Amino acid sequence: MSEFLSMAAESISHSVGLDRPTNACDRVLVAEDDPMLRRIMQSWLDSWGYQVMVAEDGAKAWEILQTEPAPQLLILDWMMPTIDGLELCRLVRERGKSPYQYILLVTAKDNKQDLVRGLEMGADDYLSKPFDRSELRARLRTGRRILTLQDEQQRIVEALHYQATHDGLTGIWNRAAIFDLLRREFEIAARSIHTTGIMMLDVDHFKKVNDQYGHRAGDAVLREVPRRIQQVVRSYDLVGRYGGEEFLVVLPECSPNEVEVCAERIRLAIAGEQVPVGDSAISITVSIGTAILEPASNSEIGALTAADTALYNAKAKGRNRVVSSDSISTSLLSRTPR
Repeated sequence: MSEFLSMAAESISHSVGLDRPTNACDRVLVAEDDPMLRRIMQSWLDSWGYQVMVAEDGAKAWEILQTEPAPQLLILDWMMPTIDGLELCRLVRERGKSPYQYILLVTAKDNKQDLVRGLEMGADDYLSKPFDRSELRARLRTGRRILTLQDEQQRIVEALHYQATHDGLTGIWNRAAIFDLLRREFEIAARSIHTTGIMMLDVDHFKKVNDQYGHRAGDAVLREVPRRIQQVVRSYDLVGRYGGEEFLVVLPECSPNEVEVCAERIRLAIAGEQVPVGDSAISITVSIGTAILEPASNSEIGALTAADTALYNAKAKGRNRVVSSDSISTSLLSRTPR
C-alpha cells in the first residue's frame, strides 16, 4: 500500500509541474459580455492550448455548464446581462457538481467588500480589470494546479476503493464486496416479486493443478475461470471470489430454471477448452451448487447456505456437475456456508 501511495504522490508531483494544460482542466469557459475582451481572451487561451467555450451572457454560460463534459476552469465576468457572474458562482456551488469547477471572477470593482462578497459566493480567485496577458495566465496556472491535484486525488481514491472491493489475483469482486452485493440484491428482491439466483462454484481437484504444474499455473487457472464465467453470464450478473478456488455468482431477477440453464452453460464453458499455461494445457472442470433467493421464504444467508450445500453434494457425487438445492434433502440444508 505504501508503495502505491508513493507512486501516486510522484504522479501528482510530476503533473503539477507541467506548463501546458492537462486533460483534467483543459476546458475553459469564458463568460464575458464585452465582445472585444471576449475575443482577446479566447485568442490568448487558444495559444496556451486550452479548449475554449465562450458565452456572451450569464444565461448562455449556465447553458454551457449543463453540457458533458463541462468545463472545469470558469472565467466569469461579474457584470453580465440575464445572469451576472456572482449569481453564476452561487448556482455552480449550490449544484455541487463533481469534479470541482474552479472559478476566476473578473471584475472592475475594487471595493474590498465587493471582492469579499464574490469570494463568499463561491469564486476561488478574482482578476481586476484591466488585466494583462501574463496576469491572466498566472491565475489560470493556479487554478490548474488545484484541479490537477484534485484529479490525481480522485484517481487515488478510486484506486484504493478498487483495491478494497476487488480480488487482487482475478480482478473480480472480493468476498466482502460480493457479500455486500448479495445483501443489496436481497433488499431489492424483498421489494419486488422477483427471485435471485445464486451459484457456488469450486474448481475440481485444484490442489493437483498446483502440485503438478506449480502455483503460477494455479493462478492462471483461477484467473481463467471467472473470465469464462463472465463470458456466458449477463452483463449485470455479479461474479466474486468466495475464497481459494471457490466463486460466487449472483443472478438478479432469475427463475430457478434460468439459474440451472446458466449454471450448465458455465460448466460447459469451463470444461470445454483447456487452459494454456506456458508449454502445457490444463483441463479443468468445476462443481456448481445452485439455489434461489426468494425473500418470502428465505434470507440471503439461507440461500447461500443452500447453494453451498448443493455444491458439497455435487462434489460428493463425482464433481463436474450442477446440483440444485431443490434436489437435496432438506435435512442437509442446515450446513453452515464455508
